[in-house]
Amino acid sequence: MAVQESYDYVIVGAGSAGCVLANRLTEDPAAQVLLLEAGAEDTADEIHIPAAFASLFKTKWDWNYETVEQKHTGKSLYWPRGKMLGGCSSINAMIYIRGNRADYDGWRDSHGAEGWGWDDVLPYFKRAEGNQRLGGPLHGTDGPLHVEDRRFTHELSHAWVDSAVAWGLKRTDDFNGESQEGAGLYQVTCKRGRRWSTADAYLRPALSRPNLTVKTGAPATRVVFEGTRAVGVSYLDKGVERTARASAEVILSGGAVNSPQLLMVSGVGPAEHLREHGIDVVAALPGVGENLHDHPACGIIWSTRGTTDLVDAATVFGLARYQLTRRGPLASNIGEAGAFYPTRDGLPAPDMQIHVVPTLFYDNGMREPTVPGFTSGATLVDVASRGRLRLKSANPLWKPEIDPAYYSEPRDMETMIAGLRSLIEIGQVGPLRRFLDKPFLPARHDLSDSELAEHIRENTQTLYHPVGTCAIGSVVDPRLRVNGVENLRVVDASVMPVVPRGNTNAPTIMVAEKAADLIRGRSA
Repeated sequence: MAVQESYDYVIVGAGSAGCVLANRLTEDPAAQVLLLEAGAEDTADEIHIPAAFASLFKTKWDWNYETVEQKHTGKSLYWPRGKMLGGCSSINAMIYIRGNRADYDGWRDSHGAEGWGWDDVLPYFKRAEGNQRLGGPLHGTDGPLHVEDRRFTHELSHAWVDSAVAWGLKRTDDFNGESQEGAGLYQVTCKRGRRWSTADAYLRPALSRPNLTVKTGAPATRVVFEGTRAVGVSYLDKGVERTARASAEVILSGGAVNSPQLLMVSGVGPAEHLREHGIDVVAALPGVGENLHDHPACGIIWSTRGTTDLVDAATVFGLARYQLTRRGPLASNIGEAGAFYPTRDGLPAPDMQIHVVPTLFYDNGMREPTVPGFTSGATLVDVASRGRLRLKSANPLWKPEIDPAYYSEPRDMETMIAGLRSLIEIGQVGPLRRFLDKPFLPARHDLSDSELAEHIRENTQTLYHPVGTCAIGSVVDPRLRVNGVENLRVVDASVMPVVPRGNTNAPTIMVAEKAADLIRGRSA
C-alpha cells in the first residue's frame, strides 16, 4: 500500500530544469515543494573536474540509453544522460550557448509558441546568467549560473581559431552576442575552474529552505490522476512505492526521454500505442514522443606533432595541480573552441557548429587515445530529420525505444558532408597546419562525397541535445500545460518544438526560468 505525502508542487527530475524550478518556486515561503530525482547526489569527484566529464559515461551517474538501429547509418547510438542532482548539467561539456534569435522567433511564428520569441526569452537568459566578462545589454552579470572564460585553453584550440579565420570566418569573442556567426573560444558554465551545474547554481542555495524537500534514489513510476486532473506522483523509495500528492501542480522535468515516457506509462499519449501495452488512456495525445530530434556530430581527426595532448594531463601531478589551483589541462572542458556558420548561401542563420578538441575524441570519448591527436567535429544544428520515442513496456523502469531517425532527411547528410569538407580545408591553412601530422580518422582526406557519407554513417554520434518529444503546440500549450489534462506541466528540453542552434543546456535553464514565472503568475 502506497504511503502518501502532500505538497503544493511535485517536480519530477532534479536536472537542468528541475533544479531551477525548485529554487524559484520555493522563493515563495508558502509553497511546499517536493523534488524527486531517480539518481544520486552529485558526489563523484569527476563530476566537478571539467576535463573528466566523459569518464562519467556508462557509470551509475548515467541513464546509459541507446537508440534503435538507425535506418540511415545501420548502427544504434549510445545516448548518455545525467542521472544525478544537476542531471545533464552535471555530465555535459559545460559550453554556454543560447542558440540563435531565429530559433525562438521560429518557435513563435511557426509552432504556436506565443510568448517564446527572442525578445520574450532574452530576459530569462539574462536573469539566469552570471557572466564574468560580458555584460549588458545582452548578458546578465549577477545570475546564479556562473559563466566564465575557461581557465585553460590548449595552443591547438587557439591555432584552430586562427586557421578558421584565415579560411574565411570572422573572429568572435561572444557566440551569444548580436551575431552568432564566427570562430572563437567557448565560454563555459564553470566557477573558478570547477563545473557549475544547476545543482550548484540553483539547488544548493535553496536546500536550507524549510519548504523544499529533495529525495534522491526516487524514480517516479506514474503521474496519479483523478479523472483528467493530475493530483500527485507515485515513486519508489528504497523499493517501497509512495505517493506524493500535489495540491497545485505536478511538473515533469525529466528531459526529452524520461518526460514523454512517464506521460505514456501514466496514460497520456498516443491512445493505440498505450492500449498495446495495456495502459488505460487518461488523455489521447498523439504528439507525446513524436518530433524527437537531436544534433548529430561527426569528427575529422589528425595525429599531431610538435605539441602536447590533453591526455598528457591525466597524471598524479596534473590532478594535484588542478586540486590546488583549479588551473591546468584538467580545467579544460575538452570542447574548447568552435564556430557557427552557414554551409550554403541564402540561409537565415547558421546550420553548422564546430567543436574543437585538442586530443583524439570519438565514440563519445570512450576510445583510449593511441597517438597524440586533434579533433574537429562538425555538428548539424539545423536539423530536418524527425524521429520518435515509444514504450517497450508499461513498466516505468524499462528503458524506452528511442529513434531519432538520423539522416532520414537527405538534406541533413548533405549539410554534414559540407561541414566535414570545411574542416579538412581549415586544417590545410593557417597556423594549425604545422601541428597536424597526418589523417587519423578517416585515414585519408581526399574523399569523394560518397566516401565522406560513409565516414559519417560509421562515426556519427549524438551531441547530447535531444528535444521535442513534448513540444509546445502539440503536447503542451505556450504556458507548458499538458493538453487534455489539468494541473500537469512539462518543463524541460522536451517542450522545445525545434532544437536551438547550439548546445541546449542554457536554453533548458531559460525554459525553466520562464516556466517558474508562468506558474507563479509573474513576468520577467
